[in-house]
Formats: sequence, C-alpha cells, structure tokens
Amino acid sequence: MQNWFSENINFGILISTLLLVLIGLGSIYSATYDAGASDFFNRQLIWAGIGLVAMLVVMFVPFRTLQLLSYPLYIFSILMLIAVLIFGKTVAGSKSWFGFGTFGLQPSEFVKVTCVLALATYLSDKKINLSRFKNLIVALLIVLIPVVLIIRQPDVGTAIIYILMLIPVLYWAGASLTLLLIIISPAAAAVAALFGITPFLIVLAALLITFFVLKENKLISAIIFSITVLVGVSVQFIYGKLAPYQQKRIDAFLNPEADPLGSGYNVIQSKVAIGSGGVFGKGFLEGSQTQLNFIPAQWTDFIYCVPAEEFGFVGSILILILFAYILFRSINVASTAKSRYASLVTMGVVSIFTAHILINIGMVMGIMPVIGVPLPLLSYGGSFLLSTMLMVGLLLNMYINRKEY
Repeated sequence: MQNWFSENINFGILISTLLLVLIGLGSIYSATYDAGASDFFNRQLIWAGIGLVAMLVVMFVPFRTLQLLSYPLYIFSILMLIAVLIFGKTVAGSKSWFGFGTFGLQPSEFVKVTCVLALATYLSDKKINLSRFKNLIVALLIVLIPVVLIIRQPDVGTAIIYILMLIPVLYWAGASLTLLLIIISPAAAAVAALFGITPFLIVLAALLITFFVLKENKLISAIIFSITVLVGVSVQFIYGKLAPYQQKRIDAFLNPEADPLGSGYNVIQSKVAIGSGGVFGKGFLEGSQTQLNFIPAQWTDFIYCVPAEEFGFVGSILILILFAYILFRSINVASTAKSRYASLVTMGVVSIFTAHILINIGMVMGIMPVIGVPLPLLSYGGSFLLSTMLMVGLLLNMYINRKEY
C-alpha cells in the first residue's frame, strides 16, 4: 500500500498546493482582521474545505471517464455562460455571477476547466492535424466561444487568461511557429502601441527579424506583418470604445502616478506595501499598509502584497518558489505522460496557472495592467479557489495515469 502511494501520488504538487492554500487563508485573515470583514475569511475557509474534497474526487476519477465527459461538461458549461448573461447578478460592473443567498457562483471560472478538457480531447484525436484549416478553426472555436461570452459580461481579465492558455496548448499539440506568430504578433503590437510609437516600431522590427531567421514564406510573412501593423494602428480607436473603468485601468498601468488618488491608487499603495516589508517583513498582523486598510478589498486581487509586507522578501519569494515547483513538476508530467490527452490537459492547466501568476504579481508590482486577475490558491473568491483546486486535481489525476496510453 505504501508503495502504491509513493508511486502514484505526486506529494510535491499536493503539499505545495496545501501550503499555498494555508498562506492564502492566513493572508485573507490578516487583510480582513481590522477591516470588519471577517465574513470573507469564514467563507474562504468553507470554500477551501469544499475545494479540498473536490480536488481529491477529481484526482481519483477514472482516466477514461474524465475523457468521455470532456465534451458534455464543456457544452453544459457554455450553457451556464449563456444563462448567466440572461439571469445572472451584476457585481462590480460584470454580469458574471449566480447568487445563492450570501454565496455566489461564477461560471466563467469553471469553464476554464471544461475548456481545457474539451480542447485536449479534440487535439488528442489522431485524425486532427493543425496544419488543416478546418481542424485549426475547430480548436480555436473551442476557446473563442467562451471568450466571446465572457467579454459580453464583460470580464476582459478572465477572457485574456483563455487566450494565454490557447497559445501554449496549440504549440504543445504541434502547431507551427507561423501559426503562433499569427496569434501572438498582433497582440504584442497592440500592447506595444499603448506605450507609444517607439515600442510599436520595436515589435515590428522584432517580427521582421523573426521572419528573416525562420525563413518563412514571403507571402505569409507579408500577410502576418500587414495584420500586425493594422492591429497596432487600430489601438487608439479600440481604446476609445472601452468602458471608462477599463480606460482608467490602462491609464493607471501606463502611468500610476498620474492619478495617485484614483485609478493608480491601488498600484501605488501595493508597491509601498511590498517595499516596506524589507527582508523579513513586519510580522503577522503587523503590516501597516494591510492593517490600516490602505488598499480597498486587499484580500482579492492584491492579496500578494499582504505576505510581502508582513513576511518580507523571504515570505514573497517562498510563494514564488512553491508556484514554480508546482509548474515545474507539472511540465515534467506533461513531458513524460504516455497519453496525448493527459499531456495536453496538464499543459492547459500549467498555462492557466502561469498566466494568472504572471499577470497578478505583475499587477501588484505595477509592471502589468490591473485587469482583475486573481492569484491562484491565495486570492479571496470561492468560485476561483474551487476551480483552481479542481485543476490541481486534474494535475494529480494525470500524474497517476501518466503511464496509461
């Protein structure tokens, strides 16, 4: 029995996950301690218990059953996204919640799980070849259908996570570099154009150098380059069509000091909290930025600055090490799994986690736009914590079945 556990349970991922959940609970307790918001901690504690049970259940679901359920679960979750647009509750300007008394459920968080399963099922079919236009379109639609519905809510931050999951999974499934350039280069040009003409020209120059090095077909290169230029010069027009709160978030990202009491307030206070933590921090429940509530609702998207202030560089780097360990071990599982389905599911989850971690910590440190992306296993949010632990359950399941074909 002991040999079975050591052979089939990835204790590294499991223990790292539990440690991050405990750090998250401690951080939420601290952030709500003097804010009169202890209900948030109590709810998160309940969701952590539910998430732990859900993770263990998913971990032991028979491998083939999971694969057979991938499409039905995906279709059901898409119907939930449609239903929430009609019957959902609006919170913070986004109609993305079903309300059940004091609890809420956000379907877009669970669609991340079903989207990864459906995409992996499709791409693992031996008949699928991404060089065929029809196959590629179907793969894109599996991701873009929920993206369109989520943007309608609107919840741009969550929609971006789906796109950032798609690119690595397509690469892992064998997509050509040309295809990836078609997806990546317009997005890079759009972001660069927000910073001005010089960064935009640098992206275009980098794209030309890439074409030269890869010796791509000249006609295809010209088409990709034209699309990239068109997207880049359209950025200001698209910016004008965004909601005012979205424009403020982009402005705060580009120059937080321009509106220190408005859109840039959270980022500035977050950077102060991180910087004031020093090497070893101020101690649990002793963070002045946290306990004096300088950052509104710090227990949500800005939770990372709580351990960074109270446990300093040591505490914040420990969190990064735990995340890095989970990602590294998961990539190892994706590389060694015999089943293409297991490999793609694992890579999908890794991509989602990586996107969340980089964007959230980038937001908190002021090097990424504030787009409402929470930190896995730490940020407050029942739906997000539950869906994250379901995905950890998938990682553990794929590890158990890594030798299955």
